[in-house]
Amino acid sequence: MALIVAVSLPLLAALLCWVKPLRSIAWGITVFCLSISFATSIMTAGQVLRDGRAVAIPGWIEVDGLSALVVLLVSFVCTLAAIFAGGYMRHGSQQTERLWRFYCNYNLLAFALIVVPAFASPNMVWVGVELITLFAILLVGFEGTPSALEAAWKYAILTLMGAPISLLGFLVLYWAYHSSGGGTAETWQGLSAMSSTMPPNLLKFAFLLVFVGFGTKVGLAPMHTWLPDAHSQAPTPICAVLSGIKTTVPLYAILRLLAIILASPEARIGNWMVVIGLFSVGIAAFLLLQVRDYKRMFAFSTVEHMGIILVAAGFATHEAAYGAVAQMLNHSITKSLCFYTAGMVLLTLGTRQISEVRGLIRTSPFVGGALLLCSLAIAGAPPFPIFLSEFSILAAGLRSGHNVAVAILATLIVVAFVAIMRQVNGMLFGKPESTAPVERVPLSCRTAVVLAAIPVFILGVYIPGPVHSLLTLAAQQLGGH
Repeated sequence: MALIVAVSLPLLAALLCWVKPLRSIAWGITVFCLSISFATSIMTAGQVLRDGRAVAIPGWIEVDGLSALVVLLVSFVCTLAAIFAGGYMRHGSQQTERLWRFYCNYNLLAFALIVVPAFASPNMVWVGVELITLFAILLVGFEGTPSALEAAWKYAILTLMGAPISLLGFLVLYWAYHSSGGGTAETWQGLSAMSSTMPPNLLKFAFLLVFVGFGTKVGLAPMHTWLPDAHSQAPTPICAVLSGIKTTVPLYAILRLLAIILASPEARIGNWMVVIGLFSVGIAAFLLLQVRDYKRMFAFSTVEHMGIILVAAGFATHEAAYGAVAQMLNHSITKSLCFYTAGMVLLTLGTRQISEVRGLIRTSPFVGGALLLCSLAIAGAPPFPIFLSEFSILAAGLRSGHNVAVAILATLIVVAFVAIMRQVNGMLFGKPESTAPVERVPLSCRTAVVLAAIPVFILGVYIPGPVHSLLTLAAQQLGGH
C-alpha cells in the first residue's frame, strides 16, 4: 500500500494543479503530496529491509533493495526541489500567471521518475524513461528565453535519438529471455534467474543497445553534450532534479542490465565499463578546468560522478557494488544541494558567470557558506560522504587487481577536485566588484538548502544502520564476486 501511495501521489498532485480553482495553491499541493510520497517511500524502504521486497502489484509494481533506494532518492530530491521552487519561481514576476503549468509538469516529471524504479518489467522501464524525457523537455524550456528553448531543443534531439536504440535493445533482451525457456512475464527478477541460460551474444547485443540508448540520458561522455546546456538554462529546481536524480534513474536501468550480463558465465564486459567510465570522468575533469558558468560546472561534475559509478560497477565485486550504490546516494543528495546553492547565487547576484561572482562570503555569508560547503562536498573532500564512497571504490578496485584503472581514476578525481575548488575560490574570496546591496534569498530556498545539507553532514561522519542495510541490499542486486 505504501508503495502505491508513493508512486501515485505525484500524479494526483499534477491532476490537482491542473484543476482551475486550485491553480493558485499549486505549490502547496505539490509540496504536500511529494512530502507524503517521501514519507511513504521511507515506509517502503522499511518493508524492503524487513521482508527483502515490497510488492504492490505482482509483476508490475514491486521493489527490492536497489529500486527501493532509487525510489527513496527520487522522492527526497523532488520534495526538496519543490520546496525550493516556492520562492525561486515567484521571483520571476513574468511567470506568475503560468506557475500552475510549471507545477503540473513538475509533478508529472516526479511521477515518471519515481515509477521507473518501481516497475518490475524492463519493458515498462523503457516507457517510463521516455516519459521522463518528454516531461523534462517542457521544464528545461519553461522560461521561454532563446537560450532555454535552444537547450530544450538540443536536449530533445540528443536524448530522443536514443529511444529507438534502447527499444531495440529491450526487444533483443525479450528474445533472449524467451529463447532460453522463460515462460513467465519478463521481470528483472526473472531475467536474473535465467541469466546463465540466455544466449550470451544476444545478451551482449541487448546490453550494447540499451547502454547507448540510455547513455544519452545519463550524460556519459561523449553523449553528454546536452547536459551542461540544459542545466545552465533550466530553472534551478529542475536542474537539481535533472542532475541529482534524472541522470541516476536511467543509470539504474543500465546497472540492472549490467548485473544480468555479469552473471552470465560467457558475457562478461566489466572491463569495457571501466574504460567507458574512466573516459567520462576524464572528459569531465578537464572540462571543469575551463568552465565559465557555475551551473555548468556542477553539470560537468555530474558527468564525472556518473562515470565513477560505472567504473565501480565494472569492477564487478561486492565491495565495489556497495561503493557504486553509495556513490549514487551521495551524488543525489549532494548535487541537489549544489544546484539549490547555485540558484541562491543567481537570485542574489543575477549572473551565472564565475568571473562576475567575487567575495560572496562577505556580501552574502549564508549563500557564500552554502557554496563553500557544497563545493567541498561535491568535489570529494573529507569528511563529506562522496569522499567515503569514492575511497571505497578505489579500495575495491585495488583489491580486485585493477591497479592501473584505480591510478587513473584517482588522478582524475584529484584533477576534478582542484578544478572545482579553483573556480569556487575566486567566487568566495575574491574582491567584490560592487558594493551595492544584494537580493535577499526567499525563505523557502533557505529552508530547502538547510534540509538538503542535513544528510550531507550526517552521512559524512556516520551511516545509520538502516541506511547501511539498504545500501547492502542494493549492492546485492548489482551482483559481483
